[in-house]
Amino acid sequence: MTRYICCALFFVLSPALVRAQLPSAPQPGRPEPFNASAFANIPQITDAHGSGLSIPPQKQVPAPATSTNDHHKKPQAAEGKQTKRMLWVVPNFAAVSANAHVAPLTTRQKFALATDDSFDYSSFVWTGILAVQGFAVNADPEFGHGAAAYGRYYWHNFVDGVSGTYFTEAIVPVITHEDPRYFTRGQGGFFHRLGYALSRTFLTKTDSGSTSFNWSEVGGNALEATLSNAYYPAEERGVSQTAKNWGTQMESAALNNIAKEFWPDVRSKVLRQK
Repeated sequence: MTRYICCALFFVLSPALVRAQLPSAPQPGRPEPFNASAFANIPQITDAHGSGLSIPPQKQVPAPATSTNDHHKKPQAAEGKQTKRMLWVVPNFAAVSANAHVAPLTTRQKFALATDDSFDYSSFVWTGILAVQGFAVNADPEFGHGAAAYGRYYWHNFVDGVSGTYFTEAIVPVITHEDPRYFTRGQGGFFHRLGYALSRTFLTKTDSGSTSFNWSEVGGNALEATLSNAYYPAEERGVSQTAKNWGTQMESAALNNIAKEFWPDVRSKVLRQK
């Protein structure tokens, strides 16, 4: 509030300050007193006879007006700028900066993207965290106890992650000609962008640039949940467990989209990075 008051006082008082610095107009009927300082900065030249002549200062040519678009060009370019990683660790390879024009991915590039996400060093660390969590709460009692049980938790979670990534970022997108990347909106209010991020769980861009139902995410996660029946214990199989696994994967996808959408804001406004 203080800075707004100061600004208001500045705009109110600035005309008075300017007028106070200008020479006062001579009163009618009275000669104006000589002010030598008023002529101190006026350049002097002499004519051929040596007499001094005063040259009035040259008028300054005003600089060309700057277009309104020029003022907003840099801020818009900085909005929605994605980086390869979030918080220097979490992979963010599949995020596209706002207003960026990128070519569609080829089949090889889609599989390369899935490989980078699946076998990044952070994936092994994250799998270890999930394994510790499952082991601690005894999520799958069939895995037993001890180091062997932790190993089972680890490789099951790792296969879940790899298969889900390849289904959603490579296999299904190649078949349906969809782009598995997240295209950042970067502009608008919080809830507008939040709704956009959630909608990308069910909507996506195609290789041709149009928008379609996100078969890559919805169908890919369904395939991953179905495939898990092949290597989980019998107690963890069945239609209900498959549906539960699919719902968990879709929830993770939605949260991942939200993180990608607002990561540029966190990076620029919280971490103060350009």
